[in-house]
Amino acid sequence: MADKSLRFDEIGYWSEVKLDIIKKYAQAYSTIMAKQKSIEAHVYIDGFAGAGRHISKATGEAVAGSPLNAMKIQPPFTELHFIDLEGSRAAELRRIAAGDRRVRVHKGDCNGILLNEVFPRCRWSDFRRALCLLDPYGLAVDWDVLRTAGEMKSVEIFYNFMIMDANMNVFMHDAGKVAAAQARRMDAVWGDDSWRSAAYTRTEGLFGEIERKATNEDVAEAFRLRLEHVAGFAYVPQAMPMRNSKGAVVYYLYFASQNQTGAKIVEDIFDTYRARGVA
Repeated sequence: MADKSLRFDEIGYWSEVKLDIIKKYAQAYSTIMAKQKSIEAHVYIDGFAGAGRHISKATGEAVAGSPLNAMKIQPPFTELHFIDLEGSRAAELRRIAAGDRRVRVHKGDCNGILLNEVFPRCRWSDFRRALCLLDPYGLAVDWDVLRTAGEMKSVEIFYNFMIMDANMNVFMHDAGKVAAAQARRMDAVWGDDSWRSAAYTRTEGLFGEIERKATNEDVAEAFRLRLEHVAGFAYVPQAMPMRNSKGAVVYYLYFASQNQTGAKIVEDIFDTYRARGVA
């Protein structure tokens, strides 16, 4: 029985869209991998798994989260890893996955768990492949995780870059007012301090150089190029903007892979939602 004190996240339209996107690609990915006779295992990883389900703001009904969706994919994933920092959520994941020997639940910070425990189980040389979802509540994924996934060549990722968190806490209109602690947090997420040149543009004005805050779209594209040229992913489609009920972009959903076929599938899925507008 679920812990009665456990509170499930209420999610809006675009969060439900995100779940649909992940589910559709996970289905295609597992179908393709299951046919590859040279692949020993294909693994599903959720770095911020939550409690396994949510509540729809629109209907008040339960909505299956990414862990539940992944467990039901056919043909099945060989192995599934669910990670959450919060103890009651990890306990609920263990409860709903009881009896499924493919599932391993990890309690703790996904950055260390991925690098030290999970990614080593997904090495190219071991003929193992992985699809990894990184869906944080804020700027909480270290660049080392993304860089390692790119270098491994065996791990594809969906990643939510929390632009709203960045705008509220890091990308001040006056760059000189960025708090040192927030700057260090962005350094960890971006991998170095080059985010400053992405977040701010400088032009010559009548009285000297003028510094302006860059647009969300400019920052999103800079991060996409970083996934390609620094992390080393061969294919990173244009990020999908995910919005709140007021139409503001909360985060950008990225897909990064070494596989052209996977990237084309994701681009097609993104395109089915990109022009829908705000609901």
